[in-house]
Amino acid sequence: MKSSNLPMPAHLFLVSLLLSFSWPTLGDTHQQQDDSFLQCLSLYPGNAAAGSISSVIYTQNNSSFSSVFESSFRNGRVSTTLRPLVIVTPSHVSHIQATVNCSRNHGLQIRIRSGGHDYEGLSYVSHVPFVIIDLINLRSIDVDTENNTAWIQAGATIGEVYYRIAEKTATLAFPAGICHTVGVGGHFSGGGYGMLMRKYGLAADQIIDAELVDVNGKLLDKNSMGEDLFWAIRGGGGASFGVIVAWKVNLVPVPSTVTVFTVNRTLEENGTMLVHKWQSTAPKINEDLYIRLFLRAVNSSRQDETRTIQASFTSLYLGETDELLVLMQESFPELRIARQDCIEMSWIQSILYFDHIPQTEPLEILLNRTSAAAFFKGKSDYLTKPIPETGLEGLWKRFYEDESESLQLIFSPYGGNMDDIRESETPYPNRAGNLFKIHYSVAWREEDDASSQRFINFMRRLYRYMEPYVSESPRRAYMNYRDLDLGTNNNGVYTSYKQASRWGLRYFDNNFNRLIHVKSLVDPENFFRHEQSIPLLRHSLNKILQIVTVSNKKG
Repeated sequence: MKSSNLPMPAHLFLVSLLLSFSWPTLGDTHQQQDDSFLQCLSLYPGNAAAGSISSVIYTQNNSSFSSVFESSFRNGRVSTTLRPLVIVTPSHVSHIQATVNCSRNHGLQIRIRSGGHDYEGLSYVSHVPFVIIDLINLRSIDVDTENNTAWIQAGATIGEVYYRIAEKTATLAFPAGICHTVGVGGHFSGGGYGMLMRKYGLAADQIIDAELVDVNGKLLDKNSMGEDLFWAIRGGGGASFGVIVAWKVNLVPVPSTVTVFTVNRTLEENGTMLVHKWQSTAPKINEDLYIRLFLRAVNSSRQDETRTIQASFTSLYLGETDELLVLMQESFPELRIARQDCIEMSWIQSILYFDHIPQTEPLEILLNRTSAAAFFKGKSDYLTKPIPETGLEGLWKRFYEDESESLQLIFSPYGGNMDDIRESETPYPNRAGNLFKIHYSVAWREEDDASSQRFINFMRRLYRYMEPYVSESPRRAYMNYRDLDLGTNNNGVYTSYKQASRWGLRYFDNNFNRLIHVKSLVDPENFFRHEQSIPLLRHSLNKILQIVTVSNKKG
């Protein structure tokens, strides 16, 4: 890289400005290391073209440190006492390169945050001295309607992506999630699914190029990073391999008019039968139709206001009402969908609808990145066969426990295009043979540790109850619904395969072994690591290759 063109007095000014901050958590004995790290950032050669890095650095003595640190908190139960030594909010690739190189040289770990929707807070907390790279300033989106593609920087949110697409066209979309404040850096790299999944697959399935800063501080694209690394970051979690800077994606066609509906049925309205029927119907129905199922406890319509279970069937159909009614009558007549249940709208309006945003709100609300933090615990499961009605009856009992007031289960159907993509195509393995995924979540208001533990224990009991009905060997889980109950790595560089496979096989099944192989090649010192990052094992490269070979034969 070229040397900085700044004159020496400017350099000295930057250094003195940065060194005016101190990191009291490290103590005076580490002050020299602190100073040299900040000096390393300020003098990094590539920053000359990008301008001063001091404007995007927040140390613990900076008056804006707390607001920046807390700006992307999404789970209140994650301890905020585990604070970074410094936060870098890069506005240029060179700022990322400087942070990676200087952190390596000074023994600091990195956490990478694009939106903060990390169920266990691994993108912004650590038990060892660390630095946060917060990508909030890298969120440009370049939509190319002529070629049906877009370049999206990793700090953008899903809502920003949808809005920028809709600015250009009403007949292109992107298959990603519903919550508009989720950052695309983590969402895409973990798979990323939404209401278009059965038609177009995951967000990761539509990625055609990427930019990533690797462990050596080099900026790589698809060609220079190679086939293995490009495969790994499309569902294996980008933060295990480097810092994702941007994604290039295919945009997908949608009709100018789509149809949505939401109908609610309680147990007293044949809810158990309808949920049972949904399990075998929703994954096999026309791929243009996506029917999602929400389960929650509500007050019944009886005068005594006893609690009951409500099943909410919410749907997106890529077409008009007349066609949808015919499909529903043929495939799921028991739900009794009527014309008055259906609403026709544009695809971008459906984003507001499914995110529970009133249609009267302007589309600009999708540009709002703020989201209130909640206390919650989430888990996930995949099912390859329907839950029998006796199993559902047992599940309903869990909704009557004290901790279940805000319990919600979301059943997301598979089938369609998901059946056509090979399990090994990307690290995300849950394709053909899966009927649906369950997302469990429970939330609470109390801030004390005892309350948090009570609700977490409730979720664990529910999870144990579901074990006979879900996937097995391994019992699979979704990486983007991070769950540390499944297991963690060691704090050090190495983790045994037995320990890492407790969680790794659940997220990635046979693909886990190939991910370990890629990790050993691109990050042999395991610099990019956290509690559930792809591990570096105490195997020789030949041993790892043997594991991968056996895995591929099984796949």
